[in-house]
Amino acid sequence: MIRRVQRLLAACFLAALAGCASLPQTVERAPSNAPADTAGTRLGRAVGAAAAAHPGLSGIHVLDAPRDAFAARVLLARAAERTLDVQYYIWRADTTGTLLCEALWEAAERGVRVRVLVDDGNTKGLDEAIAVLDAHRNIEVRLFNPFANRSRRIADFVSDFARVNRRMHNKSFTADNQVAIVGGRNIGDEYFGVAGSVAFADLDLMVAGPVVPEVSKEFDAYWNSASAYPAAALLAAPDAAASANVREKWAGVGESDAAAKYIEAVRGTSLVTELLRGRLAWEWARARVVSDDPAKVLSPPERHDMHMLPLLESALGKPQREMDLVSPYFVPAKDGTAALLALVQRGVKVRILTNSLAATDVSPVHAGYSKYRLELLQGGVQLYELKPTGPEKKTDDGGGSDASLHAKTFAVDRSRIFVGSFNLDPRSARLNTELGVVVDSAPVASRLAEAFDRVVAQVAYEVRIAPNATLEWVERTPSGVQVHASEPGASLLLRAWIGFLGWLPIEWLL
Repeated sequence: MIRRVQRLLAACFLAALAGCASLPQTVERAPSNAPADTAGTRLGRAVGAAAAAHPGLSGIHVLDAPRDAFAARVLLARAAERTLDVQYYIWRADTTGTLLCEALWEAAERGVRVRVLVDDGNTKGLDEAIAVLDAHRNIEVRLFNPFANRSRRIADFVSDFARVNRRMHNKSFTADNQVAIVGGRNIGDEYFGVAGSVAFADLDLMVAGPVVPEVSKEFDAYWNSASAYPAAALLAAPDAAASANVREKWAGVGESDAAAKYIEAVRGTSLVTELLRGRLAWEWARARVVSDDPAKVLSPPERHDMHMLPLLESALGKPQREMDLVSPYFVPAKDGTAALLALVQRGVKVRILTNSLAATDVSPVHAGYSKYRLELLQGGVQLYELKPTGPEKKTDDGGGSDASLHAKTFAVDRSRIFVGSFNLDPRSARLNTELGVVVDSAPVASRLAEAFDRVVAQVAYEVRIAPNATLEWVERTPSGVQVHASEPGASLLLRAWIGFLGWLPIEWLL
């Protein structure tokens, strides 16, 4: 019987391999770069005077409200005159994703050169729309680390797992090489607070000044890399019927009630109007881009010289008094745990906010994290886990959504802060590529520390060691303090599942 099962599995494996396509061996990639001479554009003129008054410093504007973050992208697309460069891990075909596609299309219709670089890990079912975008004379789409088998992606996981398991997690949106948005948000309803979706508590920075060409340089490196495949090399050119079908779907989404609310949000925000008039409140500070080499996805995980973690540690510097960490997918592993405990032993206050089991959208990550909680707490680290009814629970239009943390930000000594795509987990450190901005600014960095001081304890459970040496979760509510002896909001079955996952040797995948 066992031999029959073995033969059946072997036959299935060989059948999968037999049906595998492969990536094209020869691909024409016309190299291109962000233009340097864009000071005369509307955006260039809007930020030029303020940048000249703050030589060497970059303008920083925090985008924490989800609808402002959406509106900023749409309005930058409308303000662009020369180029739009967008790079994302996920781009959903939902309300906000469709509206942003249309914003790029409209920019291209005005003659703006649009370059779209999307990781191919989450594009299943989007080939037709990608091909239609790419067919526009002013739009080029490239897929990063693509799947050769477009309809049966499992075949790539069977035949080429080591490659397709590694993804481009970067997120940036740059207009005219003058203003950029960098942070944790992908493109999709859950990142912009659409009612009825999981509301991700997230964070972006809109930046101007000398850090923007650094963002563009990073984009160009990925765009021109060996892992970025022109969509036309992988997808059939769309015919007239396909183009009409995609545009009809876009129009249908644009006429929906959800779209109307977001279109109104774009009309109602003064963010980019203030920017174009030179009235936007920037925080001017030294800032630098920290990013992985795109070749990281082609190199063994042991190539530490390809990783941004050492660069990030160097850019943030050694904490002297405190370190505040926000990471939705937090798996410190042995080395990270030891490093955090060493900070506490030096007298540094370490506070960490991550997702609770009830709030996380990736339960295996929680299983990896939970193994280190007790050791971290015993060593003096303060741990908080976001409640599923966190700060993004109530959307602007009165609708409710389950909340989940998605922001990735770390602050040191209330003076330096990182905002970007990097999670404190093995996947970000060793497998995926990441991008972010480090800002030397007490006003910006202090915002995170003040959130821990005043807000986090209200929207998150504080994890502590109970008198019986087990864990307890302290919940502070308007009616008083409630102490939970097990993971709050999580069923017994889910807790058992997490316990099972914790026994599996999967930490390197998390």
